[in-house]
Amino acid sequence: MKNKPLSAVPGERLQKVLANAGFGSRREIERQIEAGEVSVNGATAKLGDRVTPEDTIYIGRTKVGAWRLKKQEAQVILYNKPEGELVSRDDPGGRPTVFSRLPKLVGSRWIAVGRLDLNTSGLMIFTTDGELANKLMHPSQQIEREYAVRVNGEVTEDKLQQLVNGVELDDGFARFEDIVESGGEGRNRWFHVVIMEGRNREVRRLWESVDLKVNRLKRVRFGPLFLDSSVAAGRYRELTQQELSELLSATGPVPEPAPKRRSQSGKRKSPRKKVAPKR
Repeated sequence: MKNKPLSAVPGERLQKVLANAGFGSRREIERQIEAGEVSVNGATAKLGDRVTPEDTIYIGRTKVGAWRLKKQEAQVILYNKPEGELVSRDDPGGRPTVFSRLPKLVGSRWIAVGRLDLNTSGLMIFTTDGELANKLMHPSQQIEREYAVRVNGEVTEDKLQQLVNGVELDDGFARFEDIVESGGEGRNRWFHVVIMEGRNREVRRLWESVDLKVNRLKRVRFGPLFLDSSVAAGRYRELTQQELSELLSATGPVPEPAPKRRSQSGKRKSPRKKVAPKR
């Protein structure tokens, strides 16, 4: 019924349904709802509204087809991002983007699980399932990200200990969970580091906080997924069933957010598996 109170309507939360339909991550959808850009049955939507495929939903002036609201089979791929590509759907400057390399989709779109900056290479995950993307990026999941990093400068044990103990950055406290030396000599040395978050340029900023410069950075692991030699730079592949099962097992339920705040509670993961550095 048009303009029926949404609280009385059965179904799933609006942001979850639209994320599952591939309209963006749940956080992106929530921002659109809060901005008043989404309507349901002619009424401006609110966080927490519940919908079914029978409801009439608009994002801006675009009507969401009922078939998009039905649960779709999720696709998940692993991509080896080269340096020099943007994690953006388009760039006014004409620079290459990761999305131009991905397989074309009909009726859904790829959602990037986190970002890598222009000069960072390595493992990225893309999925058509916005709910899965949200779980993988949510701070409460405490999913490990592992990077191979080459730093320039005088690396001392005191500096490494500072990075493990933690330092205060502009946007808050940050630390490496683990640092393992993995080759090099002189002022250019390789390390493998593990971090639990995906804040902007966090790995680079941590090293800069102890007067060391990162001149190569590559993500080699995200949770249980490892980047191996089977995927060349600029290429992708679908996850195996075992990899997908392990990735899903790494995510627990994410608390439903209040309108303005999310729960930050979470759990720790088991120690990481050591990997041989790439030379």
